[in-house]
Amino acid sequence: MKMRHVLAGLVLVFSLVAAVRAHAAAPQTSTGGGSEASVSSPANVEAKISALEGQLAQAQSAGDNSWVLISSALVLLMTGPGLALFYGGLVRKKNVLATMMQSFMLMAMITVLWVLVGYSLCFHEGNRFIGGLGYCFLHGVGGAPNPSYAPTIPQESHMLFQLMFAIITPALITGAFAERMKFKAMMVFMLLWSLLVYDPMAHMVWGAGGLLNATLGGAIPALDFAGGTVVHITSGVSALVCALYLGKRVGYPHEPMPPHNVVLSFIGACLLWVGWFGFNAGSALSAGTLATSAFTATQLGAAAAALGWVATEWLRKKQPSVLGAISGAVAGLVAITPASGYVGPMSALVIGAVAGVVCYYMVSAVKHRFGYDDSLDAFGVHGVGGTVGALLTGVFATSAINPVFKNSAGRVLPVGLIDGNARQGVNQLVAVCVAWVLAAVATFIILRVVDALIGVRVDVEHEVQGLDLSQHGEEAYNLEA
Repeated sequence: MKMRHVLAGLVLVFSLVAAVRAHAAAPQTSTGGGSEASVSSPANVEAKISALEGQLAQAQSAGDNSWVLISSALVLLMTGPGLALFYGGLVRKKNVLATMMQSFMLMAMITVLWVLVGYSLCFHEGNRFIGGLGYCFLHGVGGAPNPSYAPTIPQESHMLFQLMFAIITPALITGAFAERMKFKAMMVFMLLWSLLVYDPMAHMVWGAGGLLNATLGGAIPALDFAGGTVVHITSGVSALVCALYLGKRVGYPHEPMPPHNVVLSFIGACLLWVGWFGFNAGSALSAGTLATSAFTATQLGAAAAALGWVATEWLRKKQPSVLGAISGAVAGLVAITPASGYVGPMSALVIGAVAGVVCYYMVSAVKHRFGYDDSLDAFGVHGVGGTVGALLTGVFATSAINPVFKNSAGRVLPVGLIDGNARQGVNQLVAVCVAWVLAAVATFIILRVVDALIGVRVDVEHEVQGLDLSQHGEEAYNLEA
């Protein structure tokens, strides 16, 4: 109402100014009846207010839509070239093309799957665990907004933004089985995994009426701003199951298997860091203060984790490594993802620092203690980092950043533990457990099915030869040319 009063006052002032100017410019004639003032009637004022409101709404929609489309492009950048370069540099020279090919082909396959059925299963009204089929083939998904998800942008823009999350999530898993899975098995596995793990989890957390949705009627209001449970825990836990199911690479851990090109991984990590601003700040789905807060938290979380990882490594090994620095930054980006839209700057620093230290010990000590071959540490960084971030979201989330909880009277309620809502930690723990169990059980079943149909692991001779030649008939580097 205050805004309408302000607009009414502005319209009245402009009308009076226009009337005075018109009166001064017009020929002066005396009719003996006095002067006549041209002031807008109440009906005209109301019409002009409505016109101004319409223009303001269009301007807001254009700004929000621009930000979401830019963010969509940034998130796609995270998969190719970001993740492709990051993972590609970490494998041996004979497997770099095959590793990058996996990310690239997922960009294509998941896009088609998403528009056919994936978006509908995630965001159409359904039950607590999976969406309906009303948006299949993008039926009804066009230029009109969906008020439940993003009232100021076209629903098609929302679909595109969420598509980029659906693409990168399975691509993260490829780091665990790098250098030993058949390409055709990877394609079939990822198709089934997207349908049976990602889509149900995305609906439960972000879909209207989903089990874990905090704002749209969920039974357990868990907080996940940009994908700690949906993206990182599901992919990380599935990565661990894949690594255990496929077994160790030939020669691991007795033969040295260092990254063939850390420079590629360094460039990929920098692209991931840049793209992550679209990942987190874009999840505000508007170009407002919440996007700014998420942007800030993302930067601080990544920086603190990089410092935490490097400092821990420096103390233990007496040398800070480039690989450690970029791995730490990614761990921080992972951990801050679920919290980015709910926590302040200082809390983001704490979350990042904790993630950097915890993830370092996971990949440097725990993995070696148990002996599993998570080739590129997808579980140690994404599974563990996502879990740390999801749990700490329940501690540091505050209504001062995002008043996500309100009572029936519209009064803002506490969000996280520092706000006075200790129960939120329980909600976060439940969400973490759901993500862990769904990802672990479904991934194992899918692997068994794919293995029975076409086999999942390449032959020993093909693995020794390298997947670039055995799966694709190409080599990354022609050193004789």
